[in-house]
Amino acid sequence: MSISSDAPPKNELRAAALARRDALDPQQRAGAAVAMAARMPPLDITSSTVVAGYAPIRSEIDPVPLMQSLARHGAALAMPAISRPDAALAFRAWKQGAALVPGAFGISEPSATAAEVVPDIVLVPLVAFDRAGHRIGYGAGYYDRTLEALRRHKTLVAIGLAFTVQEIPQVPALPHDVRLDYVLTETDLFDFRSL
Repeated sequence: MSISSDAPPKNELRAAALARRDALDPQQRAGAAVAMAARMPPLDITSSTVVAGYAPIRSEIDPVPLMQSLARHGAALAMPAISRPDAALAFRAWKQGAALVPGAFGISEPSATAAEVVPDIVLVPLVAFDRAGHRIGYGAGYYDRTLEALRRHKTLVAIGLAFTVQEIPQVPALPHDVRLDYVLTETDLFDFRSL
């Protein structure tokens, strides 16, 4: 992928997308999360399917309505945990209503006593995305490392979750940036599997 030399750097794109996301009011956020859950991608969910969501931080879209829908279709749920700043995320089993505890950086995660699992589907938070399946996160690279590590061992579906206002024309993707399979918003489902 070639990036135009006059394209804004990731930090500028990140700041602008965060400002748009932060400007959404709580009712818009809640409604968007419910609408997003109704647009589930065409996934083959069985009782052995493990779906990893996340505990939303800042102004991220809440994945719980989508996770509930996937659980009703038979999926087991999980949440990420940060083990080290430079490592891939670990995933621990989680059921709706189960307590989360503050983990690294104060991000909520399942207790260390929860069983570690390997997800089949990962719901990925993001700051911005484009229609080529690229995303901008917060810049620490956790999901890029995690998706790359998981895909070395198994087929995995990565679904970015976002508000419509987080779409940008082009993410300045680098070789280590991992492409998503889908992005799901309150109004659209983008499928990047054939790209």
